[in-house]
Amino acid sequence: MLKKHIYFMPGLAAGPEIFENLALSKEHYELHYLTWLAPLSLKETIANYAMRMTDEIKHEKPILVGVSFGGIIVQEMSKFMDVQKIIIISSVKSKKELPNRFKIAAKSKIYKLFPTKIVTNFEDYAKYFVGKSLERKAKMYKKYLSVRNKEYLKWSIQNAITWNQEEPLKNIAHIHGTNDEIFPIKSISNCIKIKNGNHAMIIIKAKEISKIIDATLTC
Repeated sequence: MLKKHIYFMPGLAAGPEIFENLALSKEHYELHYLTWLAPLSLKETIANYAMRMTDEIKHEKPILVGVSFGGIIVQEMSKFMDVQKIIIISSVKSKKELPNRFKIAAKSKIYKLFPTKIVTNFEDYAKYFVGKSLERKAKMYKKYLSVRNKEYLKWSIQNAITWNQEEPLKNIAHIHGTNDEIFPIKSISNCIKIKNGNHAMIIIKAKEISKIIDATLTC
């Protein structure tokens, strides 16, 4: 049996560890884990970054799975290569699904004023940018938020806020939690809902997500 190759892209500031609780058949799938590259500069376009990320893909027509900002990145990557399927988790499919605070930040460019301390210390950043809900969980998930490079974080925040995708891509499956505190479900359309799933559900609802991924790829 030919195995399907799945490439996983973690969320902003996260490493591959966030996928450690997934339970996908090694008989059917070969799993590959991507890590964040350093941006060439703060001015590097998200398109150029995504094109560079495709150099990490070693198999034809892979399945790309991305979480949060990683979901945005895999969508951008798919514009430069043939993919079998895109699956995004706790993410968005177009700028229409971004929350209002992102849109306000994009117009005002307030993200450019983020203090260095907030960018390099994710716990402070969470309190400032994504609200008290994630702030309370930040310490619990500290092991998963391992990418602390200042330029990378500034670049990622800027490109998450200003993502300009007009319409959803084809061939995409979207898994989203009903209690997502970063990308509220009220702004999300055409998704597979996970009841009570929050933005960190890839960690705490991994078994349920695994079943959905498997069903999506075998239907």
